[in-house]
Amino acid sequence: MHFIKIVLMKYILLILINFCFFVCNAQEYKVLLTGASFASYRNGWFEIGCKHLNAFPINRAVDGHSIVNTANQMNEGTLYTSEELDSISAFVIMHVHNRDVFDETQLLDDYKAYTTPFTRDNYAISYDYVIKKYIDDCYQLRNNPKSCYYGTELGKPAIIVLCTDWHDARETYNSSIRKLAVKWGLPLIEFDKEIGFSRNMLHPVTKKTFSLFYSKDSQMINGVKYGWHPRRGASEYIQQRMAAIFVQKMKEVLPIK
Repeated sequence: MHFIKIVLMKYILLILINFCFFVCNAQEYKVLLTGASFASYRNGWFEIGCKHLNAFPINRAVDGHSIVNTANQMNEGTLYTSEELDSISAFVIMHVHNRDVFDETQLLDDYKAYTTPFTRDNYAISYDYVIKKYIDDCYQLRNNPKSCYYGTELGKPAIIVLCTDWHDARETYNSSIRKLAVKWGLPLIEFDKEIGFSRNMLHPVTKKTFSLFYSKDSQMINGVKYGWHPRRGASEYIQQRMAAIFVQKMKEVLPIK
């Protein structure tokens, strides 16, 4: 009799777990974005892309922020709530300052051992913290009775998506984010590769870099003038082009429901 009760309890538990997964997967996609001026809602590419993906956009990008701000927000528990985390399908990071985000010389195995608050002295540390913290937060949902992943072995699958800059002039960042993506096995949205032009070729008529045509301002990198912030708004070509690149990659990343 006792054996039958144990078997019955295990069967009920299995049904509950499967039901929880069904409930989690039955929800619409929800995509969280963190970033700075290139990712804020004033641009449009993220919101356009989410609409085409039938996904609810959670845009936490703020002009002037960096990956350091995201790390501090996660450390403080203010980037997302546990309820939001439960329903987030993917976490997209678009902090693209032209810094080395791969440098491993000061990284720690235990992300909780980093000195906080984080500063802008080392962007690689903040990226390391954000990735590890998100993976851990998703894993810990297995212990949250309010989570639909409660009681599962792995908790919530942590889907993290990295991004290059919107064009290929920021070589330091673009090259290091690729190394970071390979290190963790994370999908990378290659805006720079798919945007439709390259820093290596000038416009055949104006002899200017192509990015300048699509920007509202400019920046100097290695003595060459490039476009800085793309023109904002859902009607702008670059925003629409970035949305298309975003959608293409996310269709490969998001689980089929």
